[in-house]
Parts: sequence; structure tokens; C-alpha cells
Amino acid sequence: MSNRLSGFLRHWMLVISMSLGVGIFLILYLVPGLSAVEEGYSSVARRLQPVLVGVMLFLQFNVTAPSDIRLHRWHARLLAVQTLLFGLAALLTIVLTGGFHGSPAPGNCAAAALLAECAMLCFICPTAAASGVITSKIGGSLQQGMAYLLLSDLLASLLIPLIIPLVHPAEGMTYLQRLLVIGERVFSILVLPCALAWFIRYVFPGVQKWLSRFTGWAFYVWGVCLMLAMSLATRSLLLSRTPFWTAVLIALVALAACLLQFRLGRKAARRFGRVESITSGQVLGQKNTGFLIWLGLGYMTPVTSVAGGLYALWQNLVNSWELRQKNS
Repeated sequence: MSNRLSGFLRHWMLVISMSLGVGIFLILYLVPGLSAVEEGYSSVARRLQPVLVGVMLFLQFNVTAPSDIRLHRWHARLLAVQTLLFGLAALLTIVLTGGFHGSPAPGNCAAAALLAECAMLCFICPTAAASGVITSKIGGSLQQGMAYLLLSDLLASLLIPLIIPLVHPAEGMTYLQRLLVIGERVFSILVLPCALAWFIRYVFPGVQKWLSRFTGWAFYVWGVCLMLAMSLATRSLLLSRTPFWTAVLIALVALAACLLQFRLGRKAARRFGRVESITSGQVLGQKNTGFLIWLGLGYMTPVTSVAGGLYALWQNLVNSWELRQKNS
């Protein structure tokens, strides 16, 4: 790939991927006679995206040795911040929905509870697999970011099965069953690429060295993932039939949660150094929005999945600005 084309893509990949993702879906959705094509495209996108995420993680873990995955003091700070934000939003949601044997708050408590639930999902959602790609581009540490990626998935896997029954009581599923369902999803997307990369590192070191030449491809794989994610997010938003003003309020909640987490992430590790501050902001602010959408549709009020699509928009606009600042 020529240097000119590579430079162009580094500057405009976010905009191109987001525009293509939204545009492709809207064309297939709005043009008469293409509904079958749209369903096929969306089905392929849902299946292909996790595979590409696995490829992207594999390329990053391939250049990250197990000895590089070290715990840092700012990791503990960030876990505490994420837990606190999630806990406060969950408590507000429970109170507004009449949990803990209380009665719902007066007024528009249902709408407020919905927004609190959206914030709750935005806060507990684990770090995006692509966070390492952007982090390394803007001066952060890939290795420290990958370590927090593992920690955030573990945190979400442990806390979500505890809190969901309090927000949406349901019969027939124990904590262990919910833990296994979420753990299976985390294992297939996160643990398998990691295990494969490290197996190759120690059993076939020559192959690992050869594969390290393609680490930069993770950025372009991420671009395709982003395009598919924006298509699925747009589909989730339109098919949810969410009222306009409800969608606006969810968008504002997602924006506030996004900006707050990028800001708090940077502040939490500022005393440890510039690289740590950049990395901390990215891993707390960048979310696995596909996981958020899946969780909203499967276990929460379905319309909360819209927050995942809108959060994806905001976080990628933030990343676009950060990349522009870095490359300017």
C-alpha cells in the first residue's frame, strides 16, 4: 500500500467506515425491493464482525507477550471508577423501577429509569477490542491497554449477572447460568485469539515473527469492523421504532457517558505519566458496543440497545478528533 494512500486512510478511516456503514444499510433499507438483500447483509455482518474482532485481537496479542500483560496501579483505579459509575447508575435504575420493595418515583419515572438503564449499560460495557489499535496510534501503550481489556471483560462478566436480576427480575436463570452465558461470549471473542497467539509464539516462534509483519493490518481490519458495527447500530436504531424524542434523550445520555469516561479515564492515570493517561482514557472511553447491543436486546429493556449504536457514533467521533490532533 502506497504511503499516500496509507496516510489518507489513517486520517479518514473513521469517517469513511462510519459513512459506509450507515449509508449501505440505509440504501438497502429504504430502496424498495432490497429488503431480502438487507436481511442477508445484516445476517452476514452479525456473523462476520466477531470473526474480524478475533482477527484484530489476534494480531495485537501476537506482538504482546504474556510478560507484557502486567497489572499497574492505575488499572485498579480505573476498575474502581468503572464499578462506581455502574453501581450508581444501577442503583438509580432499581429505585426508579420500584426495586428493593419500593414504589416507583412519581412523574416520568419510566422514562427516567430507561435513561438510567442506558447509562448503566454504557458504564459496565467492557473495553472495545479496537482500543489497542487507536491507543497505539495516539501515543498510548498497547500492552497496558490489552491488560485492562482483559480486566474489564472479567469485571463485566462478574457484575452483570449480579445486577441484571435486580433491574429485570426473571425466573429460570441462576447467577452461575448468566455467568456462563456471558463468559462463553467473552471466551470466544477474547480468550481464543489470545490463546492462539501465545501458542504460536512459544511453539512456532518463526511463524510468530512472520505474523508480526502484519500487525499494522489490525487498523484496516478495525475499519471494516467499524463499518459493519455502524450498519448494525443503524439497523438497531431504526427497527426499534424508538420515538424521536426518546432517541434524542438516549443519544444525550450516551454522549454524556462517553465524554465522562474518556475524561475520567485520562484523569485517573494522569499522575502515572502521559502514556498511561492516554491509555487509561482510551480503555475506559472505548466500549465494545456490539456487546452492549447484545446485552440490551437479550437481558434489558430492548430499546436500551439503541444506546450501543449511539455510543459507537460518539466514541468514534472522539477517536477521529484524537487522531486528527495527533497527526496534525
